[in-house]
Amino acid sequence: MTVRPDDPLIAGYHRFRTGVWPAQAQRYAQLARRRQQPAAAVIACSDARIDPQTIFDAEPGELFVIRNVAGLVPPYAPDGGCHGTSAALEYAVKILKVRRIIVLGHANCDGIHAMIHGPLRNARDFLGPWMDIAEPVMWPMPGPGSGEALETAIEAAVLSLSLSNLRTFPWIRDGEKAGHLALSAWRFDIGAGELRTT
Repeated sequence: MTVRPDDPLIAGYHRFRTGVWPAQAQRYAQLARRRQQPAAAVIACSDARIDPQTIFDAEPGELFVIRNVAGLVPPYAPDGGCHGTSAALEYAVKILKVRRIIVLGHANCDGIHAMIHGPLRNARDFLGPWMDIAEPVMWPMPGPGSGEALETAIEAAVLSLSLSNLRTFPWIRDGEKAGHLALSAWRFDIGAGELRTT
């Protein structure tokens, strides 16, 4: 596949290279000379409408961002399987020595919406089992039976579940207990631009 000159991603890169890069070239040079040292890890939904770097007005290198569908944290399961989110958490805590882990949920999450309303039956290879992580918060329903209020209640419950699941990782639990690691869960409202702790 050849890249077309009018490709919007290539056009975006050119804007970055001619606008942002010159203004931050020194910062990027510093980042290239040393290993990354982010202060925090952020577990966020892969939803294209939210970007933790933008929401937190973070500079390159400040956040270690882990993204997946619905921003879920699975429970600790060292079973030899491929666990992308768990591997990223281990890297952030044991190698990078981050001091904070933030689970960042958001309003109008398509993953949560799909889990509630059922279109996952068409995507069961990986997505269905992944979303099953959140199954414990689905029954009984944590809020009104339908609509936006139900989705908001489940989004909040999923954040709480992910925070609890973080504490199933022994090196996260121990780090929090020793005061070396702070854990929090926040919810971003896309339409209102508001960030709230849960």
